[in-house]
Amino acid sequence: MSEHKGDFATDVRLLPISAIAAVGGALSTVAADFLLHLIRFFTNLFFFQQASTANHSPSENTLGWLVILAPVIGGLLVGLIARFGSEQIRGHGIPEAIEAILFGKSKMSPKVAVLKPLASAIAIGSGGPFGAEGPIIMTGGAIGSLVAQYFHLSSAERKSLLVAGAVAGMTAVFGTPVAAVLLAIELLLFELRPRSLLPVAIACAVAGFTRPLLLGSGPLFPLHTLPLGPLGLVSSAVAGLIAGALSWGLSTCLYKVEDAFGKLPIHWMWWPALGAVAVGIGGYFQPRTLGVGYDVIGDLLQNHLALKVVVAIVLVKAIIWVIALASGTSGGVLAPLLMMGAGVGAVAGPYMPGGEPAVWPLIFMAAALGGMMRAPVMAAVFAFELTGDANALLPLLASAAVAYGFTVLFMRRSILTEKIARRGYHIYREYSIDPLERHYVEEVMTRGVTTIEAQTTIATVLSDYFGPGQKFRAYPVVASGRLVGMVDRALLDSASADDAGVAVGALFSQSEPDVALPGETCRDVAARLAVRGLDRVPVIQNEKTCQLIGIVSRHDLLKPSMSVFAEEREREQFRSVWTPDVSRVRPVEADDDAPDGHVNVVRQKITVEQRDR
Repeated sequence: MSEHKGDFATDVRLLPISAIAAVGGALSTVAADFLLHLIRFFTNLFFFQQASTANHSPSENTLGWLVILAPVIGGLLVGLIARFGSEQIRGHGIPEAIEAILFGKSKMSPKVAVLKPLASAIAIGSGGPFGAEGPIIMTGGAIGSLVAQYFHLSSAERKSLLVAGAVAGMTAVFGTPVAAVLLAIELLLFELRPRSLLPVAIACAVAGFTRPLLLGSGPLFPLHTLPLGPLGLVSSAVAGLIAGALSWGLSTCLYKVEDAFGKLPIHWMWWPALGAVAVGIGGYFQPRTLGVGYDVIGDLLQNHLALKVVVAIVLVKAIIWVIALASGTSGGVLAPLLMMGAGVGAVAGPYMPGGEPAVWPLIFMAAALGGMMRAPVMAAVFAFELTGDANALLPLLASAAVAYGFTVLFMRRSILTEKIARRGYHIYREYSIDPLERHYVEEVMTRGVTTIEAQTTIATVLSDYFGPGQKFRAYPVVASGRLVGMVDRALLDSASADDAGVAVGALFSQSEPDVALPGETCRDVAARLAVRGLDRVPVIQNEKTCQLIGIVSRHDLLKPSMSVFAEEREREQFRSVWTPDVSRVRPVEADDDAPDGHVNVVRQKITVEQRDR
């Protein structure tokens, strides 16, 4: 057994990073509590003209038609903050976090940590139809990023802390630590390594334990439904298809409206106020669509609302949410999706066989979230943790998976990645283990190596190895089997004409050669070749003896990719052949021990290209 081979590539730096993540989890919980209080403060200020943090719903206001002005004033303030503060506060948080992770080296500014919760609190508190989770994800991520920058950590370590802070904030808002970890895995980390998973899990656990001290404990929407009957699986699949279509429709409409805003002959600073006009009008006719709407979600899950009211809430919420979000204001998407999904479930519930009508708002809610976010496992667990309803866990997973499959097949990008794509960045959401990490240098290196003895003169090397019969671009130089260096044409040309009689080994007296060890991963060596601009490096037994055992080149590092090609592009075709008389019919690779009259299986490999032809 090789001692250098293990399940994971990590080191002791994982411990201090995890400790920092634990502190970040607590800080994100405090930030989440502060944000929720700030939202309540602005809600009371805009709708009740009170300086209070009491928990009041905007739907309880008595402003009459003046309610239209509240979102407009809030939109004006958000536009000013974005214009003269930081443009990064625009949007619903998760795309901005993804963009910072993939294209910004996981760096966020202190401005974002301060202005994002302020702008979001104003937008939501003035009636904006958004949730608090997007802003807290951005704020928690900013906290994690700033802490990482303070400790001068690497970009990869900053990413771990940024994501840890972001999902810890989500845990604090909803009390869903497991779903928050899954959100990180399915949406934010773009890898699954101990260096990222452990800090994220620890931050969410700390946030989960800290939350009861500030925000209360228990499920946000307690619910208990009966298990689904035999038709439950079919009905869950139908729910997934409907929710997938809902996700497609909302996402399509959102970006069409956003394109319409982009064509306006006014500065984007005024867009949030313009979009807020629609919010105000919608809030005037249907006040329960204003603000976060956690109380409305609870009523929908408990089936406390009449059918006409539910239809009105879903339609108005969808319209004002699409227009407001397209205007570039600040707010989250999870809570609106929960409301719209639960509303569609409340409408469709009486017609869904296989279970009581009360369960369908919950199932549609998870399916809408799984389809829109393209995170089905997170959506199912999120809905379960929000309600504590274990009986619904299986249909939640089935419906979310079907909705996810629908959007994957019919939508090129999700509501999250489309926003980033419009900024000129492409995101590929699939990720797997890099084949270069699965293979080691000793598995791919070339062992039969032509070497040059160190005492050979430069003139002899030029004539014998770099003359008309040259076979390789570079050769290792050795002294009694011990590596001295690698010689190529450029190095020889750097020597003067007077050095023709000098031993080639003298060219390396002042430098240590770049080498690889047999226990290194191909990924580490590939990175070294790229950074140093090399085509190949010699492989030595160990750093003490420097005994040459082979060479690894860029060509060698392509070998692991062949296994991926075989896995992805070659398909095995099986044909059943009936052979009543084996003396007349003998298939290729037939089973020699099969008696007459038995089926022989012919196994043939075909590539995707051959199949397509």
